[in-house]
Amino acid sequence: MSTMTTEPRGPARALLLNGAARRVAARLCDVLLVLVVLAGADRADSELDLVVGGLMALCLLLRRRRPGAVLAAVLALGAAQFALHGLSDTQPTTVPAPYDVAVLFAMMSVVHHSRAAWMPYAAGVTVLTASALGATGVPGTGMEPFLHSWQDLTLLWGMTIAVWLLAYSLQARRLYAESQAARARQAERERAHLVRIATAEERAEIARELHDVVAHSLAVMTLQADGAGYVLRTSPDAAAAALKVIAATGRDAIDDMHRIVRVLRHGDGDGGGPDTAPRRKAVTLGEIHTAVARARAAGLSVGLSIETGEERLTAAEQVTAFRIVQESLTNVLRHAGTGAKADVRLWEERDVLLVTVVDDGGGRLSHDGDARVARRGGNGLVGMRERAELAGGGLEAGPRLGPGWRVCARIPRRMDDDAGERNDPGGRG
Repeated sequence: MSTMTTEPRGPARALLLNGAARRVAARLCDVLLVLVVLAGADRADSELDLVVGGLMALCLLLRRRRPGAVLAAVLALGAAQFALHGLSDTQPTTVPAPYDVAVLFAMMSVVHHSRAAWMPYAAGVTVLTASALGATGVPGTGMEPFLHSWQDLTLLWGMTIAVWLLAYSLQARRLYAESQAARARQAERERAHLVRIATAEERAEIARELHDVVAHSLAVMTLQADGAGYVLRTSPDAAAAALKVIAATGRDAIDDMHRIVRVLRHGDGDGGGPDTAPRRKAVTLGEIHTAVARARAAGLSVGLSIETGEERLTAAEQVTAFRIVQESLTNVLRHAGTGAKADVRLWEERDVLLVTVVDDGGGRLSHDGDARVARRGGNGLVGMRERAELAGGGLEAGPRLGPGWRVCARIPRRMDDDAGERNDPGGRG
């Protein structure tokens, strides 16, 4: 398992680097605009033009953070420039002046950087209205118009609209780039989340497989070894039979462990060619007879009733039923001990496969510890419940009335159009 890091990779990292380059370019652009406005103020005729133009240039330094306030300040300075030109005989300011281009720069900043949807349109209408007032003058104040023909006003409006459209297109590109960066970050988060989910599911799968192999095999081998030790001198034939069961169970457990290790090394059947890829063990309802025979050899009295056929169940349903029966018998051996009686039954009811394993607890009532296990669930119960839920069903397990324990699993059957899948030996064994 790889260690998760917070450093962005792939598209997110590329967009981040491009964003850093854009920030540097943006700062250079701000400096360039300020220099253009200051150069225009320096070329004007009056010293006050340098003051007004310099203030406009200083306002533009904040155009990215406060675009609306910058536009209002620049328009106010333009109105002051207009008023000083019309109210003074000495014409301390020049109208129009080259530094008035700051108004277009401020409007462009509002369109490009504002977050409110209405502000770009309000900025365009405000600048167009201010241009019209400049063309007609302000009656009653003595301010004379600085545009002398409608052709001049049309030219100025055309320039304003062109700048507005340019800023609007830049805003669309900026929003698109931000959305792409957000999507890339979201994709990175989703990919990491899917990896964590897949890892957790794979670990749970491996845990179930190991528990099914180790717990059942060790329980049978331990009970057989104990029995062989008791009858070694009095009944050598029975001891020899127990040792054969131990050997057979051990060989099957080793085969299962090798299969699990191969899956871990090569993946789920996709590593290497057809001769080297690990093969999954085909598990059918017939394996239940083997599990029951081993439980009987270990000292249990087991009754078995299978009222369905392998051809009616998919491979996954057969594996689920077998593992639930196997784990239930293992629990009977472990908790009830030899001499206990158990009944295993599989039947269908309304397109649902029902699996029940009921034991008498060796004639002993369930203890408090057993009740706690029923509520909390040990590893075996958790594994059985997970298998049933993965098949779309459920599992109930707990002490029954009187001595013993009862396990009941419900496994919904697939429809008949899945018949081709039933003969697929790729079930998890």
